[in-house]
Amino acid sequence: MSGRTSAASPAWFAAVRPVLAFSYLSLSHLATARDSHALAALAVGMIVLLLLAEPLWHRRPWAIALAAIAGIALWQLKDSAHIHIALLLMPVIFLLLLAWLFGRTLMPGHVPVISKIVRALEGGDSEAMMAELDRYTRGLTTIWTVVFIAMALINLALALIASPGGLLARAGIDSAWSISDSQWSWFANWLNYGLVGAVFAIEFAYRKRRFPGRYKNVADFFRRMAALGPAFWRDLFK
Repeated sequence: MSGRTSAASPAWFAAVRPVLAFSYLSLSHLATARDSHALAALAVGMIVLLLLAEPLWHRRPWAIALAAIAGIALWQLKDSAHIHIALLLMPVIFLLLLAWLFGRTLMPGHVPVISKIVRALEGGDSEAMMAELDRYTRGLTTIWTVVFIAMALINLALALIASPGGLLARAGIDSAWSISDSQWSWFANWLNYGLVGAVFAIEFAYRKRRFPGRYKNVADFFRRMAALGPAFWRDLFK
């Protein structure tokens, strides 16, 4: 493999994933609001690019092949109402993926993912303090795993009862309770991440009280997280 394909991603590449993620959320919401199959296909395409962004940048043959197959499939589905099923299930799949990524690090022989982050941030602490932080961060990793599973189930329930475009309605099944497609979209595409932010804010406030003097504020915490570097975040779940 040439040096060009194996070279590290440029500094600006870190902004690609947030841009693709925001593009997906916006397109998904617009696709639901306008009942647009083409916008729905484009939204799913943003997810494909989000997942394959780095290997595509490095011109990995398997990533190029997957992107081509996905592109052909989405082109075929751009005039089909079935593409909206993908939008309904995407938040559920994404949240379950997060639950799996967090949960698998709780298995024997693995370091809980939040413990790994804290060890990188707090490497200079005493052995006793690190042991206490390890216990806390293992519990916190468990909490996030449960949160993601619970949110996935909520999203699945809302996708089922949305009307007229929900999963049950598309299958011709009447639901005793229902919400509008617009209400589903606001929750799945925006409120989901507000809930994640709320859980983080509550936990961060508690952590500052339990382990005082470690972070000046949220901005300082994220600055230190960013300073860990792209390689750390790329390998976090390995």
